[in-house]
Amino acid sequence: MKILVVGGGGREHAICAALKKSPKLTELHCAPGNGGISETAVCHDVKATDISGMVKLAREISADYVFVAPDDPLTLGMVDALEAAGISAFGPNKAAAIIEGSKVFSKGFMKRHGIPTAACETFTDAEEAVSYIKARDSYPAVIKCDGLALGKGVIIAESFAEAEEAVNSILLGGKFGNSGKEIVVEEYLDGSEVTVLAFADGKTVVPMLSSIDHKRAFDGDTGLNTGGMGVIAPAPYYTEETAKLCMETIFEPTVRGLAEENRRFKGCLYFGLMLMNSGEVRVIEYNCRFGDPETQALLPLLETDLIDIITAVIEGKLAELPIKWRAEHSACVVMASGGYPEKYQTGFEIRGLENVDGACVYHAGTKLSGGKYLTNGGRVLNFVAVNKSPALALENVYREIEKVSFEKGFYRSDIGTLYHAQRGTMCGTLHHGGTSAQCTTKK
Repeated sequence: MKILVVGGGGREHAICAALKKSPKLTELHCAPGNGGISETAVCHDVKATDISGMVKLAREISADYVFVAPDDPLTLGMVDALEAAGISAFGPNKAAAIIEGSKVFSKGFMKRHGIPTAACETFTDAEEAVSYIKARDSYPAVIKCDGLALGKGVIIAESFAEAEEAVNSILLGGKFGNSGKEIVVEEYLDGSEVTVLAFADGKTVVPMLSSIDHKRAFDGDTGLNTGGMGVIAPAPYYTEETAKLCMETIFEPTVRGLAEENRRFKGCLYFGLMLMNSGEVRVIEYNCRFGDPETQALLPLLETDLIDIITAVIEGKLAELPIKWRAEHSACVVMASGGYPEKYQTGFEIRGLENVDGACVYHAGTKLSGGKYLTNGGRVLNFVAVNKSPALALENVYREIEKVSFEKGFYRSDIGTLYHAQRGTMCGTLHHGGTSAQCTTKK
C-alpha cells in the first residue's frame, strides 16, 4: 500500500513510524514532513492546509490512503475533497470535524445529547463576558476561544483581573484572530485530568489506552498552556469501572449523537476528560484527531497493525477488528524552544541525537540542513520510552534527553512525577543524577 500522511510534527513522525512497521506498506509519503520524518518517508513540500495541492499530490503518487492528521486541514474539509476525488482518507469530514473546530458547537452538542460537561456561557461582547465573570465571582475561571488556536486558546484565570485581561485580549485585542471572535466562559472543574483517544467508524467507537497530558509550560504545572509538554500512558487512576462509565455516558453517546446530526465521525476522536472527586466524569474538550503528544506515547504500545485499523475505520468494519496493546507503560517528554508557547527563535543546531540509544526520538519542529538538524518550531523533539512501569519509562526518558541539547532549549523535569494527590497515587521526585522515580501509594 502507498500511504500519504498529512502534517509535519511529532505526531506525524510517530504515525509514520507506526505505519512503517506494517508488512502491508510499500511506499510512505508525508507532506510537508520535517527533518526526522525525511528519514522514514518521502517528504513533499505541500502545506498541510493546501487542500487542492494535497489532492493533486495524492493523485500523482497514486496513494491508496491519505492519513489527515492535523486539526486545520480536517476542519477545512480536506477529507471531503479527497473523497470527492475518489481517494480514501482517514479522518473526519468537515461536518464531523466541527466537534473540535468550534467550542461553541461542541458545548451545545453536549447539552443536546446529555453528555456531562462543565457549565458555561458563550459571548461575542467583551463587556458582557466580563460582567458575567464578575457576577459569578468564582475562580479559577476558564476562558476558551471558539476556534482552533494550536492548543493555546484556553486561559485559566486565577483572579478577576486575569479573567478580564484574558477576555479583552481575545475579543478586543484579537489575540487569537478569527478563532477568538466568540469565547466560552466555563466553570473550573476540580479533579484529575485524563485523555482517551478512540477509533471511530461512524457506528462503532473503540477507545485506546488512557493517558495524562501535561499542558502547562513549566515544572509544577506553571506557565501558559501549550500544545503539550509530556505524557504518561496509561493513566494510573483510569480504572475499568471509570472506562465503563465513560463508554456508556460519553464515548458511545458522542458517536451516536454525531451520526444523528448527520455528522458521522470516522477517524480518531479525542476525549479530554475530568475525573471528578465525586466519581463523575465530565468532558473538558473534544478533538477531531490524534492528540499531540499523546500519539507519541500511545502508538509505541499498539500491537495491532495500524493499516488494518485504518482500513476498518474507512470501510466501517471497526467492530470486526480486535485491537491489542502492549501491557507496558510509556513516557514522553517534549524538548521545546526557549520562549515557547509565545515568541521563540529557530535555526539552532541540535547536538547529541546520535548518542540516544534508550528512547525513541520523534521530531516535531526540525529541519535538515547541510547534514545537520536545526530547530524549526516551538516544540522541537519528543523523547519516548516504554518499560514495565511508569517510573522505569520516565527514568529512561530523562537519562536520554540529557544527551541532547540546542541553544535556549528546555523541557519539564517533572512529567509524570506527580499524578494527583486526591487520587491517592503519586510518583516521587525524579532526580537527574540517575536516581529514578519510585511509584508508591500515599498513606
